[in-house]
Amino acid sequence: MSGHPGNPEPLSPRAKLAVTAGRAAAAVSRAAGRGSGSVIGGKVALRLDPDLLGRLAQHLDVVLVSATNGKTTTTRLIAEALRAAGPVVSNALGANMPAGITSALAGGSESKYGVIEVDEKYLAGVARDTTPKVIALLNLSRDQLDRAAETRMLAEKWREGLNGTKAVVVANADDPLIVWAASSSPNVVWVAAGQEWKDDAWSCPACGGVMQRPGDDWFCGECGFRRPAPSWALSGDHVLDPHGSAWPIRLQLPGRANKANAATSAAVAAVFGVPPQVALERMYAVQAVAGRYDVVSFQGRELRLLLAKNPAGWLETFSLIDGPPAPVILSVNARGADGTDTSWLWDVDYGRLAGHPIMVIGDRKLDLAVRLEVAGVDFRVCETLDEAVTMAPPGQIELIANYTAFQDVRRRVGN
Repeated sequence: MSGHPGNPEPLSPRAKLAVTAGRAAAAVSRAAGRGSGSVIGGKVALRLDPDLLGRLAQHLDVVLVSATNGKTTTTRLIAEALRAAGPVVSNALGANMPAGITSALAGGSESKYGVIEVDEKYLAGVARDTTPKVIALLNLSRDQLDRAAETRMLAEKWREGLNGTKAVVVANADDPLIVWAASSSPNVVWVAAGQEWKDDAWSCPACGGVMQRPGDDWFCGECGFRRPAPSWALSGDHVLDPHGSAWPIRLQLPGRANKANAATSAAVAAVFGVPPQVALERMYAVQAVAGRYDVVSFQGRELRLLLAKNPAGWLETFSLIDGPPAPVILSVNARGADGTDTSWLWDVDYGRLAGHPIMVIGDRKLDLAVRLEVAGVDFRVCETLDEAVTMAPPGQIELIANYTAFQDVRRRVGN
């Protein structure tokens, strides 16, 4: 790897031109009110210099984070932890395909670390371009059924793409698909991060046999593929490190899934010499991630904004609202970024919401209404967010939305 952290080689004239043109395109996009401009800026830059991503990464110690769920939050937690050891550049807003990643790194010439969230489909290619020091793999589950590869096919692509990688792979020992994908790598740190959603991991990814799942363990009775012994583990409100020390997790982000993200982040930070205590203390600073978990005031009411894009994400989100029956607004769209197939709604156990007053909005509110009807859950269909908030009984409202529905809500509430 050429260059040294903090002492980058100068970019070629072509690369400089590409960066400048990308920034100009991004600025035009922002001025036109079309979002941050990071994707269009990156596309323009890569068109002018197809090798730009590798050039921008050459002076950085790169961490790549990929998963179906939790990658944006985990990227943010790792970035906070590594700031204890030096400046960090990150695609914190979740533009996680090559154009967005290129755009983010173009702003990090003085940084030591690059902490990069990567869309699952692009992981192998981005790893090839950026020569990462660490790759964090959290989970794989069904998502965007109309266009995402079946989960085992995706795991196989990862397995092939990571074969022989020089990176340290920090991987979830509790997800058989992740273990199978990571097992082709010579240097793996296993983390017991848990796996609440198991419906994509009942057959062995190695041989197709039926997985046995006694307690927290798993193994294939046919080929012997089994859960590796973890060196890091999430245990209640603590992270256990490889020496057996227990470090308290104190997060402002709610739920078990974020404690698991913190455990993985602590294991990543340790590769760079940041002790668990320091890493975990820094993670406390993260209050919200791209609007997720934010509590906002709207029409005199408090709304907590929760993102849930697929069955595994909805399951984790339901665990955040298992307390008193707070009012819940559910919003589902099926635009391009969500995946246009809503059959995944039938994989979600909406019976978990029984007892909560439920209001339903979004482009596909009627699809969701049919699903709730079959689940035997009471609900009201509303035309707008404003109407749903007006209908809601007293108390903080929990608002759960999938990807573009979440962005719609954020725009409406001015978040």
